[in-house]
Amino acid sequence: MNTDIFGWDIGGAHLKVARLDASGNVSSVHQLACPLWRGVDELARSAAPLAGMLQVPGAEHAVTMTGELCDVFPTRADGVRAILTAFAELVGGDARIRVFGGHAGWLSPREAMSSGIGSVASANWLALAADVAEQVGDGVLIDVGSTTTDVIPFSAGAARAEGHDDATRLASGELVYTGVVRTAVASVCTRVPFRGRWQPLAAETFATMADVHRLCGTLTEEHDLMETADGGAKDVPASARRLARMVGCDLTDPAGLAEMRQLAQYIARRQRETIGDALALVTSRGDGATAEAPLVGAGAGRFVVAAIAAATGRAFRPFEQLVGAGTAVGDAVAVAAPAVAVARLAWKSR
Repeated sequence: MNTDIFGWDIGGAHLKVARLDASGNVSSVHQLACPLWRGVDELARSAAPLAGMLQVPGAEHAVTMTGELCDVFPTRADGVRAILTAFAELVGGDARIRVFGGHAGWLSPREAMSSGIGSVASANWLALAADVAEQVGDGVLIDVGSTTTDVIPFSAGAARAEGHDDATRLASGELVYTGVVRTAVASVCTRVPFRGRWQPLAAETFATMADVHRLCGTLTEEHDLMETADGGAKDVPASARRLARMVGCDLTDPAGLAEMRQLAQYIARRQRETIGDALALVTSRGDGATAEAPLVGAGAGRFVVAAIAAATGRAFRPFEQLVGAGTAVGDAVAVAAPAVAVARLAWKSR
């Protein structure tokens, strides 16, 4: 009998899966573009390259999600039901599926789609925080993804989140709608220093933070899976051209590229400040995560967490080091951290 466990994090933009062997070690990790906002059929399309994993005899599948928030679903409850129904079809039935329900424990798909909807909806942050807290004890988890950032304090080996769903997490500062790929530049700041003036930015999605981080040299190709704002190239000149449009300009000469790199550095700093402000708010509550506690960084944007740690004099611990992942899969482990975490939690609960 196969004793492997697959951990799945089904998001609104990406599908992430981690495989653990019988000893609980990470053997493979994958992140795939999954624009779920186009419809739940995107789940099967995105998972097609993983067909060999989906039907492994005897393997268990531990699932967490955030994709139910996509506006293609009338309600979040509808999203949970649609996602779990589609996922069960992918793996050939729900007998081997365990759904992470946070404080409600592990649920069957049937339980999750009925009484457990409030527990399983957007619970991937709690799976990751629970796994990290068990290993580190005291600190703050900051998971900077493509679209959002989670800022979760933990102490004495347990998550100390104040929020419990998207609405309360937004209000508490534990969920920040900013990420290193899909976030519109105009949502990070409304004006930039440009040619001696404070230049207002166009309130349009001409450019995203992927363009900014490409220009800064901080976004790697394997994490840059979403289409650009104009459907164009993902190289530096194209990114600079899109960013120039945000200030009402065309990129027409080589000097303009240097200007756009300077703008990108400023915008990236503003994003770091937004996340840093959320960290300051969360740690001001005095619930165990002190100003000296280490920061655990996860996600495609964990380089942002490393910069914040350096600026605040805190220790920085990348998630992949906690897991003990080798260099071959370490980066993938950090980007797919909730998938890895939910698999680890399932393995430990056997």
